[in-house]
Amino acid sequence: MRIALVTLLFAASAFAQVPPAASTAACGPENVSFKVKLDESQHTLAQPDPGKARVYFFQDAGTSHTLGYPTVKLAIDGAWVGANHGNSYFSVSVEPGEHHVCVTLQSSLVAQRMELAHFTAEAEKIYYYRTRLVMSRTVEMLELDPIDSDQAKYLIASFQLSVSNPKK
Repeated sequence: MRIALVTLLFAASAFAQVPPAASTAACGPENVSFKVKLDESQHTLAQPDPGKARVYFFQDAGTSHTLGYPTVKLAIDGAWVGANHGNSYFSVSVEPGEHHVCVTLQSSLVAQRMELAHFTAEAEKIYYYRTRLVMSRTVEMLELDPIDSDQAKYLIASFQLSVSNPKK
């Protein structure tokens, strides 16, 4: 009886770790990974394209020592739009309307984490999201949070632009 109970508990915990398909609909295909180059030149805030909104994604590593830091890839509405590495950022143009965001780690060394969010984009508006990987001896947590435009301007001035392309 004890063996059956222990087996049942392990099976239940294994199934609980698999994210439901509906929650991962915002993410892109699992087999896509990105190569990231960082552009160190000076950057300014880009305005939205006419009739569209712009979304900025920042990766805040919390340190300037990012050797071995995992790459974070981001998707909107089921399609990967780019990746950040270390202290970096990129932006994308989106159509007005509701959008679903997915962020996940591109790493085999750190346990897989996923964060999801949604927002309703309005034409000519700018949206800002920051990801952070919080790690300690007992906790590994990926965060995705909207941030204020003043904080975003500070991060644009402080971080490098991420230029990412899918690996072949």
